[in-house]
Amino acid sequence: MVNPHRVHRAASMIDVARRAGVSAQTVSRVVNDRPHVDPATRARVLEALEHLGYRRNPAAVSLATGRYRTIGVVASTLTTHGAVLVLDGMTEEVARHGYSLTLSPLRAPTLGAVSEALTSFAGAGVDAVVLGVESELVRSLPRPLVPGLPVVVVDGAGTTEGPTAESDPAPGLLAAMTHLLDLGHRQVRHLAGPPDSATAARRRELWRGFLTGRGLDVVEPLVTDWSAASGLAAGAELLRTDPAATAVVAANDQVALGLVRACADAGVRVPDDLSVVGFDDVEHAGVAVPRLSTVQHDLREVGRRAVRQLLHDLGVLPQAPPWPVPSAFVPRESTAPPPSPPPSPRAGQQWSNSYPGTPRGSRSRSR
Repeated sequence: MVNPHRVHRAASMIDVARRAGVSAQTVSRVVNDRPHVDPATRARVLEALEHLGYRRNPAAVSLATGRYRTIGVVASTLTTHGAVLVLDGMTEEVARHGYSLTLSPLRAPTLGAVSEALTSFAGAGVDAVVLGVESELVRSLPRPLVPGLPVVVVDGAGTTEGPTAESDPAPGLLAAMTHLLDLGHRQVRHLAGPPDSATAARRRELWRGFLTGRGLDVVEPLVTDWSAASGLAAGAELLRTDPAATAVVAANDQVALGLVRACADAGVRVPDDLSVVGFDDVEHAGVAVPRLSTVQHDLREVGRRAVRQLLHDLGVLPQAPPWPVPSAFVPRESTAPPPSPPPSPRAGQQWSNSYPGTPRGSRSRSR
């Protein structure tokens, strides 16, 4: 008679090896996602694992391999759409390889807070770290960032930590600028991201270099904090102080959508009176009114490649991913030829590099 209270022994690695006709060492390599296993052999082992219901003991694996199969993430913000997409890509990729994420969000992106987060990871059972903070902070941190652990920096342009998880804004942004000039625009302004962001600095340099290379006026950009609210405020200031502008390239789509709202509040038509280009190609960009022309880059792919880079550094994957992730321009409804003739600035008006806390002023433009 079968004892209903009998506890069945869990399948062991040896059981899996016997069923697959391989050594226990080969099973171990497959279970731990190691390279240099013949694809047909790997398939047999995976079938045996599934058939026998093999489940790894995380504590035993950590003791045997010195690995925790966990990647730590230090995040300076989770409030921007871009940061969420990068994290989503990392979550997707670690799951594919049987790893997990441990997230350490910062209450404030200060040097002390980042140092504390990295120190906590040094003894907290993680195998590698993704550092998602601005480059200025990274350059100020003591070296090594996390002793004994590989680190990949997101938004790390200008750092010397090896590979940085980033996209290349040049192809898409230069195509967007060419698009605006082909439409006839000669007064292309910029709403820039935060001054301490390497990402914002790179986009600002590309915008400036493009205009300078074609002998066009470069007016100092207004500064935003990546949010739609800051785009709304900066947009209101732009409309009030710079009626000569016929096109604006925004730091990201959220800032661009805030600018579009400022235009609606001021009775300025997009794109009839002002063309607007964003950056990121977030979901809302394709359903906004008007649909937003933008620079598209795959931020989820940035997150996926960041994980693959760390797994390569750990010896799990044989090849490192290519960097950076490319970008492309997506023209939609928010860009059109400029008004003809464009209005001239009123006497005494100047561009400002700051903006008030609340939008004020308006302008109306017509063809």
